[in-house]
Amino acid sequence: MSPESIEKEVNRRKTFAIIAHPDAGKTTLTEKLLLYGGAIQLAGAVKAKKEGKSATSDWMAMEKERGISITSAALQFEYKNNILNLLDTPGHEDFSEDTYRTLMAADTAVMVLDAGKGVEPQTIKLFRVCRDRGIPIITFINKMDRPTKDLYALLDEIEKVLGIKAVPDVWPLGTGFDFKGVYDLRDKQLYLFDRTPGGKQKAGFRMSGPNDQNLDDQFDEEIVKAFREQIDLVENGIGQVDKNSFLLGKETPVYFGSAVNNFGIELFLNKFLELAPGPDHIPLRDGNYLDPINAPFSAFVFKVQANMNKAHRDRIAFLRICSGVFERGLNVNHNRLDKPVKLSSSFAFFGQDRNTVDLAYPGDIIGLVNPGTFKIGDVLSTGNTPPLRPLPSFAPELFATISCKDTLQLKSFKKGLDQLAEEGILHLFTSRTIGGGVPIIGAMGKLQFEVFQRRLKDEYGADTSINILPYGISRWVKKEDRSKIPSNANLVEDLFGNMALLFDTEWDMNYFHKNNEGIELLDNPPLEE
Repeated sequence: MSPESIEKEVNRRKTFAIIAHPDAGKTTLTEKLLLYGGAIQLAGAVKAKKEGKSATSDWMAMEKERGISITSAALQFEYKNNILNLLDTPGHEDFSEDTYRTLMAADTAVMVLDAGKGVEPQTIKLFRVCRDRGIPIITFINKMDRPTKDLYALLDEIEKVLGIKAVPDVWPLGTGFDFKGVYDLRDKQLYLFDRTPGGKQKAGFRMSGPNDQNLDDQFDEEIVKAFREQIDLVENGIGQVDKNSFLLGKETPVYFGSAVNNFGIELFLNKFLELAPGPDHIPLRDGNYLDPINAPFSAFVFKVQANMNKAHRDRIAFLRICSGVFERGLNVNHNRLDKPVKLSSSFAFFGQDRNTVDLAYPGDIIGLVNPGTFKIGDVLSTGNTPPLRPLPSFAPELFATISCKDTLQLKSFKKGLDQLAEEGILHLFTSRTIGGGVPIIGAMGKLQFEVFQRRLKDEYGADTSINILPYGISRWVKKEDRSKIPSNANLVEDLFGNMALLFDTEWDMNYFHKNNEGIELLDNPPLEE
C-alpha cells in the first residue's frame, strides 16, 4: 500500500480514552458517544439494572451486577467519516494499573469531571499518567443540570491541582436547576437544554454575542445578567482555545453538559474531532516519535483478556497498531520470543461481539487469539523492533495467599490462576518461605481479589479461599543482587521470574535498606536488556 493511502487512513483516525473518578459519568459519556456514532441504538444508564441494561462495553457478570467498569474494552465506531477508537477503562481505583497501561495506547484523553465535586483523587492519578506520556487532554464537565461548584472555582481547581491551564470553548447559560444550555464561544451559537426524560436537545439559535436581545426575551433577568458577566470575564481574562498549546499539554479545552440527559455530547464530539490529534505521536525511548506512515508495521500488546466470550473460551491479546498496515496473515517478528509469528486470527471487538479484521491502520486496536504467545508489553514488527517506551507496572500494596477448596478443581484452578495473572489485573508470586508454597497474589486494592475469585469460579469452576497477608509494600530487586539478600527476608518470585521483597510497613523497608545498602530496591520489575 502506498504511503499516500496509509496517510489518508491515518488522518481519519482518533484513538482516545476517557479518564474519570468513579461516578463522574465516564461510562455514561461512553454510551452517549457510541449512540451518536450509530454504534448502538439505545444508550441505557449503567445503573438501570431493573430494566436489564448495562453499558455496552461492560460484559463481565460482576460489572453488570455492580454497575461498574472493571475491565478495559476497545470500541471502534465511525462518525462523520472519522474512525474513532475508544478505549473504555476501569473507573474503580483498585484497577488503576490496567487503566494506566490502556492509556499508553491512546493519543488523546477525555477527562470527565463532576461539576459538583471537581478534581477528585483518581482523576489526579490518571492525569499524571497522561502528562508523563504526553497525551493531550480535553475536559468535559458533567452533571451541569445538578448543583455545581462555582464555575471559576472549577477552572481554578483544574489549574492549581493539575497544573494545566483550563480554557473554556463553550460556556453554560445557568447551572443546576437553572441550567438552560451552552454557548459556543467561537461560533456564537446557543444550544438549549430541554429538561425532559431523555434530554432531547431543543432547537438552538445563533447570536450576535452575549448581549443579544434574544436572551432577554427568553430567559430570567438574573440568569442572563450572570451569564453576560461570566462571558466577559472568560473572553477578556482567559482567551480562546489554542490548539498548539493543547497538543503540547499546556492547556485543556473545557466543555460543559449532562451526559445522562444527552446534552452537550454532540457538540463536544464535533469539537473533539477538530482538536484531537491523529495517531502520529507514539513516543520512543530516545525522546523521538515513531513515523506511523513510512515506518514498517509495528504494534504493541497493552492488554490480555481471557474468556471474553464463553462460546469461544479463548484468550485475546489487544494490540495497538503504531505504524504501517496490518493485514491478516502477516508474518512479524516477536521481540520477547525473538522469533517470527503469523498473525492470522484477528478481530475487532464491540463488547462481547467480534468481527474478523483483514486490514487495520495506525491508531486501530485489534484483538489476536492468544494461545499463550503474547504477553503485555510485547512488541510485534516487520522491521527492526522500534524502541517503544515500556508499559508501566506498579508495586502491589495488598497481598494474600490463594488456595483451591476442592482438590478435584486443582487443574482448573492452576489454569485460571496462570491465565488471569497474564491479564495483569494483579500480580502472581510464589515463595518457599511465605504461605507454605501456596500461590501469593498482590493487588492495588481489595476489589481485585474479589473479582479474581469470582472469575476463577465463573470461568474455571474453581472455588477458592483467600488469606490476607500482613505485607503492605513490595519492591523488586535486580538479578545481580539476589545473592546479597538475607535468608530471613520475605522473598517472592513473580510470574516472569523476577524477584521481589515484601515488607509490612515503610519503616521495615527503610530499616532493610539501611542495613543492606548494596541492594537496590526497585518500584518496577527490572527491564530486560
